[in-house]
Amino acid sequence: MQERRAVQLRAALFCIIVRNVKASRHTVRILQTVEIAILCVAAVFLAMHYAHLRADFPNHSPWVDWAKYTDEGWYGDAAIRYYLRGKWHLPGDFNPAAALPVWPLMEGLLFGVTGVGVVPARALSVSMFVVSAVIVYVLMRRRPSAHAGFAGDLAPAFAVLMLAVSPFLFAFSRLAIVEPLLVLLTLLAMLVAWTPLKNGREWWRRIVLGLLMALMIGTKTTAVCLMPAVLWMLWCGEGRRWRKVWPAALTACATAGAVIALYLAAVVKSGHWADFKYLFDANQYTGITRETFWSVIAKTLHDTQWTGPAVACISLGVVVIANLFRRRIWHDALFTGCVLWVAGYFSFLAYHASLQPRYYMVIAVPIVLLALRGLEDVCSEWKRIAVPAAAGLLLIASVQASRMTAYVRHPEYTFARAAEKVKRVVLAEKNHSNMVLSISGSDLTLMTGLPSICDDFGTLDLDQRVAKYRPGWFIAWNYVEDDKMDALTGLYRLTRVAEFPAMDDPDRNLLIVYRLDAKK
Repeated sequence: MQERRAVQLRAALFCIIVRNVKASRHTVRILQTVEIAILCVAAVFLAMHYAHLRADFPNHSPWVDWAKYTDEGWYGDAAIRYYLRGKWHLPGDFNPAAALPVWPLMEGLLFGVTGVGVVPARALSVSMFVVSAVIVYVLMRRRPSAHAGFAGDLAPAFAVLMLAVSPFLFAFSRLAIVEPLLVLLTLLAMLVAWTPLKNGREWWRRIVLGLLMALMIGTKTTAVCLMPAVLWMLWCGEGRRWRKVWPAALTACATAGAVIALYLAAVVKSGHWADFKYLFDANQYTGITRETFWSVIAKTLHDTQWTGPAVACISLGVVVIANLFRRRIWHDALFTGCVLWVAGYFSFLAYHASLQPRYYMVIAVPIVLLALRGLEDVCSEWKRIAVPAAAGLLLIASVQASRMTAYVRHPEYTFARAAEKVKRVVLAEKNHSNMVLSISGSDLTLMTGLPSICDDFGTLDLDQRVAKYRPGWFIAWNYVEDDKMDALTGLYRLTRVAEFPAMDDPDRNLLIVYRLDAKK
């Protein structure tokens, strides 16, 4: 009798296990289907980033940033000049490639195939962002076993979706500037640092990490603020054992140092040290003092909402929760790495106190990672909030997607059309120099092919640059500044010949064309 009951009990337990396994498999299939659906939606929105690449940076957006007038040309000038003039360097003018060579080198490789143009340059920047989203997914898939389940399975897909529908990232990833590349290289460096290799290939991984660190600094020197995050990931990738971490960190840092030292030697030998040094001299200022310290910190923190107020608040909230209730999350390599990433770059933002929205693009991605990683951890502990949290994320994504879609559906081409009109005016004067002097000269060159020099930055004073290159045209925004007028009137008479509305900034919404007629 007892044996019979034992057999019945085992049979009942077996049936329960089978039902649970089937239910578990059914749940897994549902989660996989939902994840695929989220990723498909994200892919559609990522593809939308490639639409209307000639269009203006979104006018009347919350992000007033002068990079849309200048930076695409400035930081790609070396590649632009190389293919249009046959040389990358223009003595006395602004040559940032001497200090930041990585982005113009990549643009140069692209222009060798596509030719010089703003569309391929912006397409390259968008591609950097798309690859960054893929790496975010890979990083988010590596999670503590405790995070498995509804929240853990969907968090990587939600992270990609939040990046894809962000109107802030949509706007700035479509500018051919250095920030998207810096984000990509940082993510790559963190992935390599966190991924140990076997079979004696660790040395190669450490060398590759060192090369990535050098490329980060060669893309934007403020990348030094991101090195704590990279080294933290290396610490975690080496099993958090000092015996393994020290040789790994030493190898990576030595590789990066050697590459940078070789490059600096090449800069000095080629005679471009003045251009290298000038970039740092031009940016060597800070708006933070003992009197303004707390106000600058508060303003820097407040402006984080540019990246998306809801996601920024979630990130801040999960960091607070991590400190109060969930301290074990600090053992999660990715969570702590993203905190170090944001904190490191935040220190640069506060020190520089030149709070242009584009700078926040560098921390927008780790802010999304923090929000999703933190929610993943919280939902793994309090499972009842997982579904409401997912619903909240979908609501936030829907609001952001609607704003982004509005930008895609209503492109404006005011700057591109104004640039083409400027080109027609300049080329109509057959016997007049077509060299353009303008703060937006490099952008005009990228759009039209007209040669240009900068009226703001350069190793030579403006009057010396004007005397050296003898521009035939001066393109100003809204009015002529006194220092520009002083530099020009000694050699030229300024004749106003045309004006074209462009962009939305009240200080820069009218492109004025002056013909420079030499004084006799």
